[in-house]
Amino acid sequence: MAQDLLYDEKNLENSKESSISSKLESANTEDDVAFERKTMRYVDWRILPVLALVYSFALIDRINMGAAQTAGMGVDLKLLVHNRFSIVNCLYFVPYTILQLPGNLVLRYFGVRNWLTFIVLAWGAVQLGMGFVHSWGYLVLCRVLLGIFEASFFPSLLFIISTWYTRHEVHVRLSIFYLLSVTAGGLSPILAYVFSLLKGRGGLAGWRYIFIIEGAITMFLAIITWLFIPAFPDQNTFLTEKQTAVVLRRIDEDRGDAIPDPITFQKVRKHLSDWTLWAYGTMFLCAAMPSYAQSYFLPSILKGMGWSQTKALLLSAPPYGPSIISTMIVAYYSDKQKHRCGYIVLGTMVCLTGLCLTAFAKHNGVRYFGTYLINAGNSAAIPTILAYASNNVVSHSKRSVQSAMTVSLGGIGGIMATTVFRTQDAPHYYPGLGASIGSQALLLTLLAATTLRFLYLNKATREGKRKEPLEGQPGFYYTL
Repeated sequence: MAQDLLYDEKNLENSKESSISSKLESANTEDDVAFERKTMRYVDWRILPVLALVYSFALIDRINMGAAQTAGMGVDLKLLVHNRFSIVNCLYFVPYTILQLPGNLVLRYFGVRNWLTFIVLAWGAVQLGMGFVHSWGYLVLCRVLLGIFEASFFPSLLFIISTWYTRHEVHVRLSIFYLLSVTAGGLSPILAYVFSLLKGRGGLAGWRYIFIIEGAITMFLAIITWLFIPAFPDQNTFLTEKQTAVVLRRIDEDRGDAIPDPITFQKVRKHLSDWTLWAYGTMFLCAAMPSYAQSYFLPSILKGMGWSQTKALLLSAPPYGPSIISTMIVAYYSDKQKHRCGYIVLGTMVCLTGLCLTAFAKHNGVRYFGTYLINAGNSAAIPTILAYASNNVVSHSKRSVQSAMTVSLGGIGGIMATTVFRTQDAPHYYPGLGASIGSQALLLTLLAATTLRFLYLNKATREGKRKEPLEGQPGFYYTL
């Protein structure tokens, strides 16, 4: 009897100890989860607004040519002769396309803060200088220099963002970054209109103030870049050691590449031989083409519909509004469902519908409505393509090559947009809109090819038919 009582007491003590241990473990787990969430919220606020702010002016500085053209630059610099306006816009994208990969590869060598501050300051100075050119030849030179200095900025930001987040939370972050910057970019025509009202001050034309003021703002943002631009997780200085450990652990558990691998020529050559990287870039090219076309030529298209210069500039901004809703809804559900392909198809189809309306509708109101659909679909598809590409690579070296290649080929989309939308085709721009429609069909074809390949490889890996793990990372599966 006494033994039984002693046995029961021991069991009761063990039960109490087990219960206490379980509660402590549960409390620790809850504390860890809360700390992780707090850390990632801080990372969000520390990274995304700064990057979006600076990139928004990179975008504004890149696309303000259409507004300046409408505000009188075309007449003053004789850009309406032949295809001069298209040539000026096109030549920007030549160095912009060529120099993106080299710029991304030297990012760690020079340091994120040093490299990005330098290029922001440099292109801001060039942008300001564009306000003082007196011939279209010097404008071409400035645009080429602008392309040189802006080349590695966007792929560097994509590279940095993708290293901080897990695969299935990066889409929302890329969308927030993209939306903040593109929404600010959508205000470019309004800003341009306001700045152009300074016409006559200091004996300068209104369009010159567009470049001068926006260039000065960009140079000021170089200071913001120097003070606040984030580095890679393993190099950051704004988190504590414990917070940094949490970020690195999350990345390692997700895809095993928190710590960067060395970038060598052999690795770069190997990554460039992967056709899926070229497919991502070409898909981004197809998505970027209508986006660039609208940025450069929408004021001219609206003016051709019969609106005045002022109304054409002001009406160029509202079509960017619906893209905020469409982009965030797609990003939320895409990350939640860990799925990309279907949402790219959805965005592309909406964009395609808008292109057809703008190109072929008879009523100007319907054509204008088409521009809303172009933006809503296009803005939803672009971050999804970027997330799709980012999710399906492993290692810093491959991510560096992938982000640079994707944006680089997107620059070719800008070249195509500025060449197929010709001055003599105004105000309908049928050849340019037709080419944009064709680009969406190519996008869907490439998406089908990559998705089918990933389906096959994921299935073969699950069934044990592959000897090597996908992307060299055990437990990794492609995101569809």
